[in-house]
Amino acid sequence: MLVRHGSHAELGRVLSGRSGIALDPRGRAEAEALTRGLEGTPIASLHASPRRRALETIEPLAEQRGLAVRVAPALDEIDFGSFDGREFAALDGNADWERWNAERATARCPGGETMAEAIARAVGYLLDLSAEDFPALCVTHCDIIRGIVAEQTGSGLGAMFAFDCEPASVTTLAIEDGKLRLVSINQRFQ
Repeated sequence: MLVRHGSHAELGRVLSGRSGIALDPRGRAEAEALTRGLEGTPIASLHASPRRRALETIEPLAEQRGLAVRVAPALDEIDFGSFDGREFAALDGNADWERWNAERATARCPGGETMAEAIARAVGYLLDLSAEDFPALCVTHCDIIRGIVAEQTGSGLGAMFAFDCEPASVTTLAIEDGKLRLVSINQRFQ
């Protein structure tokens, strides 16, 4: 299971990237709702991006289950380079930003990474988990999840915006014969 971190104060306004922003009250409520919604769902291991918002999202579930959280740099947010921490409004009209959004499959964030690199590291991490780790729950970021879904459905990274990924939503994948298969997407709990 891939979970997007909960809401924070910059959501939809700032490209938070690899910042240390914490969950806001809504995000903390989403993390609690996620924990309640997954009651009864088997989970053998917990994994999270090193970002504070991801760790705070998984914390209530870890406490409820008595499971340690493995911090996984491979699940980290995309390295947005010079875009990191900038308001979306300030990026409007920026040629590099427009190229990044128009050519997600190939463009590199200035000073950062490509979507393909980010997705490859996350998928590699998932495929390297041991059998004892499953079912696994991994808290990561919106574009990582949407990119994985776009790749696994054969849509390609250019179509990743066609998939919704709300805060604290669950996207479920199965691993069969060393390949990922999409089971469900954007499941929310109230």
